[in-house]
Amino acid sequence: MPATIDAPTTGTKKGREEEFTPLYNVVLLDDDEHTYDYVIEMLCKLFLFSETQAYQKAVEVDSAGRTIVITCEKAQAEFGRDQIHGYGADPRMPQSKGSMSAIVEPTAG
Repeated sequence: MPATIDAPTTGTKKGREEEFTPLYNVVLLDDDEHTYDYVIEMLCKLFLFSETQAYQKAVEVDSAGRTIVITCEKAQAEFGRDQIHGYGADPRMPQSKGSMSAIVEPTAG
């Protein structure tokens, strides 16, 4: 899935040991104040998803309550989360008062 955030570094060799950079998920959280069109538009603009990929994420966030948008290093994940928080209200829904919510969480493993 394409993204506007650089690919994370998977590790560097130091002698015989290999150090890995921890990775984090940007998780989009569901609410009742944003339409599928909003989610699709936001993901396409911010993370360069195709409309099909963005639609699949919209379905997942609606049905599961959350969806992982991208996995990357912590600073990049925080930037992605902040981009979601700054996207603004859904003009299609009068009750929409602001952006969707997203969190950053460490990946499992």
